[in-house]
Amino acid sequence: MDKATWRKLALERRDSLSPQVKASLDASIVTWIANLPEGGPRVEPGAAIAAYVPIGSEPGTTAMLEVLREGGFRVLLPKVAAGPPAPLRWAWYDGPESLHEGRFGLLEPSGDSAAPDVLGDAALILVPALSVDRHGVRLGRGAGYYDRSIPEVDTDKLVAVVFDDELVDELPSDDFDVPMGWSLTPGEGFRRLGTS
Repeated sequence: MDKATWRKLALERRDSLSPQVKASLDASIVTWIANLPEGGPRVEPGAAIAAYVPIGSEPGTTAMLEVLREGGFRVLLPKVAAGPPAPLRWAWYDGPESLHEGRFGLLEPSGDSAAPDVLGDAALILVPALSVDRHGVRLGRGAGYYDRSIPEVDTDKLVAVVFDDELVDELPSDDFDVPMGWSLTPGEGFRRLGTS
């Protein structure tokens, strides 16, 4: 299948989840994040972790941002600039009240963007995905914002957050796709990719 077909099927599966099932899956993701670094990438207390604000049927909830803060981590969130797809800007998360609606209806921090190189200092980057394969190939929504933002980041810091059935054996890929070092799923938690 090509990427467009994969995206269509992934979105259809997500949209078919009942609110109760999705809430249970999301709670599991939050629990895995709350227990970092247990079973996952090494992160030091007080480190910066880049995350995202889930929308629609994306895995997770804003509770994952709060458990990171409660765990003593500093949380970066993306901001989408006007114009054609470009690298994401990043700003510090200061709680739910600091979020406002940005481009594409995404919730973003209301504060100023951090220095352009701040993402390189993040110990971990939680990346939204529609699917990821066991080699680390990530399927996003197709605009390329993340691939433009993370090409220089150490793969071992990159975690694709997906539902269990979205971790697959193989996905189509392009030369510009940035590989993920880990997946995070509700059932299996953190799993290293690209090792088989």
